[in-house]
Amino acid sequence: MTISLSEFQQRRARLLSQCEPNSICIVAASSLVTRSNDTEYPFRQNSDFWYLTGFNEPNAFLILSNNAFFKYNGESPAVEKETSSIVFVQPTDEHAEIWHGRRLGVDNAASKLGTDLAFDVDDIDEELVDIIDGHKHLYFSFDADPLVESTISAALAECRNAPKQSKVAPSNMHDIQSLLHAMRLLKSDAEIMLMQRAADISAMAHVRAMRFCQPAKFEYQLEAEIHHEFAMQSARSPAYGTIVGGGENACILHYTENADELSSGDLVLIDAGCELEGYAADITRTFPVNGKFSPVQKVLYQLVLDSQLAALEQLKPGNTISQAMKACVRVIVEGLVELGILSGSIEKNIEKETWRSYFMHGLGHWLGLDVHDVGIYKINNADRPLEAGMVMTVEPGIYIPVSANVDDKFKGIGIRIEDDIVITVGGNHVMTSKVPKTVSEIEALMAS
Repeated sequence: MTISLSEFQQRRARLLSQCEPNSICIVAASSLVTRSNDTEYPFRQNSDFWYLTGFNEPNAFLILSNNAFFKYNGESPAVEKETSSIVFVQPTDEHAEIWHGRRLGVDNAASKLGTDLAFDVDDIDEELVDIIDGHKHLYFSFDADPLVESTISAALAECRNAPKQSKVAPSNMHDIQSLLHAMRLLKSDAEIMLMQRAADISAMAHVRAMRFCQPAKFEYQLEAEIHHEFAMQSARSPAYGTIVGGGENACILHYTENADELSSGDLVLIDAGCELEGYAADITRTFPVNGKFSPVQKVLYQLVLDSQLAALEQLKPGNTISQAMKACVRVIVEGLVELGILSGSIEKNIEKETWRSYFMHGLGHWLGLDVHDVGIYKINNADRPLEAGMVMTVEPGIYIPVSANVDDKFKGIGIRIEDDIVITVGGNHVMTSKVPKTVSEIEALMAS
């Protein structure tokens, strides 16, 4: 585990410090999801729960309290601290573990996860009533799984309906996501190191796909090369559905069929990134199937690259993503007007957003434990200034469908260039620079 136990404990303490006095926080793990009949999808932990625990088993709960007088016995000795933490986990079960794998178990959970106490998750309904008793504020995810919501609701109802037992239920409910997601937006040094490793692995996979590519290969074969490289470098899972779009398929933004044969003379767009210890990378490269850009492809590709470089210059502390988007759009509009794809003045095209017919998505998104990571983009309806420690993608593109009213030579070309960056004190650092992205670099790699 790259993230230390002490960092997980610090995150929990920092979360509690932002809560109202006398608060209880409940964060639940994910559950297994049925794929078909009696098989499940590969387990993927809830990102908020992972952020606070680093624990990768389903059906668990983390409970935190900042009530200075909170004591909880259960079956264990009393704990009395300014902040308390309890984890509920699956018990060890020899039969279940033969079929589904090892469990940490209750006896090892507290020491392994750095909490004060650990209990059997099968006892959560009974124990939770006493745990929330006496707290004034309750923090949990308002988007929680229905089973989690019902567990919390039942405990609250029982606590409210037990006045003769002198129980007092929390009277104020708060969505924990606003606090947790603000924390997750600013990455620690350990997180950035881990994300750099994910970026490096993803870069190796893209380079491998470029070297493998040639006419008559299929999109799914490039996908297989990428996924194999992920696994060989210790990242078993892609962070999202890998996109390999040859020719006009590149104009479908979230194309994942990856079923067509690649043709000489076409470009192929690959959008792929691995997940490593929960953290995502996200890279897009577009390159010629036969290893050589045509003159038209080269012009459009250079236009997208120039727009990305213009955006990167703006992405630094104090500036906003909107400022970078404006710089990117101006380059794209100037190029499209010069090529005759757009007509009229540059300023009118920018004002009327005619460019959105060919560049219909945003400049990028936050990146972290989720590929489209959490964190608000505006504060009080104003664009959020960038801060050191934020990680994001920068991914301009131009997509000209075959139905576009343009010269035939431009039709069916889709190009996107995407890198992952971390905002630094002095500007930004491109984490994915190990994948070639200039015309000459790509052609030289593919020729080798």
